[in-house]
Amino acid sequence: MARYIGSKCKQCRREGKKLFLKGERCFSAACSVEKRPYAPGQHGQAKKKLSEYGLQLREKQKAKRIYGVLEGKFRTYFEEADRKQGITGENLLRLLELRLDNVCYRIGLGRSRTEARQVVRHNLITVNGKRVNIPSYQVKVGDVIEVKEDAKSFERFKLTAEVTGSRIVPEWLEGDIENLRGTVKALPTREQIDTDIAETLIVELYSK
Repeated sequence: MARYIGSKCKQCRREGKKLFLKGERCFSAACSVEKRPYAPGQHGQAKKKLSEYGLQLREKQKAKRIYGVLEGKFRTYFEEADRKQGITGENLLRLLELRLDNVCYRIGLGRSRTEARQVVRHNLITVNGKRVNIPSYQVKVGDVIEVKEDAKSFERFKLTAEVTGSRIVPEWLEGDIENLRGTVKALPTREQIDTDIAETLIVELYSK
């Protein structure tokens, strides 16, 4: 499966702001976005005023990078969101939030979404007692997400819990980091999704 393996700091610099792709480590004062607040590359320091299309494109790219989704899958999410009842942009964010790797990140089973995705891919997560190793798996209300029993003693989870134990879990989830478990209490509303994304720009881009 294709995935981005380049520098995460370059992704943040390209968008001009912290995307917290490294989780808690992004709170470090040594962030490259603060040191070099311009896009990477030869012409990164050239000041350019973005067109309307440019703003829409950058917002889509930012959302893809935050959630770690490639173009094909992201468009599939948009098409599904557009078919659903309700506001397309909010539907899109809800689909992204309900990804298994994102939920694992939200409840503290990974210090970053990348680490949470790795945990899922390594067959360390169960949903309702059944092992699931697909990061894009869509969780549902009532699902119980948990580190499998024989992996709970792994040193990686002890270290992760020390870092993420103080993380605020969204209201639509119930986190139990002590037992490496979480429950989906409800579908997330737009107000409960704290990701800095202007979803209306993404809808406008795909609606052209």
